[in-house]
Amino acid sequence: MRTLLALGACALLAACSTLPDPDPSQAWVDLAPGDATSLHAVQVDERDWADERYFEVPPGNHELTVRYRFPVAPSNIGAVDEPLWRDCQLNLSFKDFNAGQRYSLQAGTIGFRPWVKLYDEQRKLMSQGEPAGCQHS
Repeated sequence: MRTLLALGACALLAACSTLPDPDPSQAWVDLAPGDATSLHAVQVDERDWADERYFEVPPGNHELTVRYRFPVAPSNIGAVDEPLWRDCQLNLSFKDFNAGQRYSLQAGTIGFRPWVKLYDEQRKLMSQGEPAGCQHS
């Protein structure tokens, strides 16, 4: 009985962690954070987005908002021993999302300043975002 219960729990956890199948009538945006960072989907066109793991949008013009959490190395801060964690929101606009197309949204930093970029399936840069506010976390 316990084995059956354990197997059921594992199956439930596995089902919850998988991404849904992309809708071919929508554009899909994968999120690709850097090492030791986190990147979460927050809003599409200033409306809350339900799943923080990806975006799926109809074709056309959209603004995506992401939350990016990253460490700033002590060498970029001064005489400190620990990294400083920053928690930022970034906005990225793109006017030509296409149905059935997969995109990759990548984030990174230069010192204290975060950046976000949108690439198509051929790794062509499609758009770059801007920070919308940061705080220490």
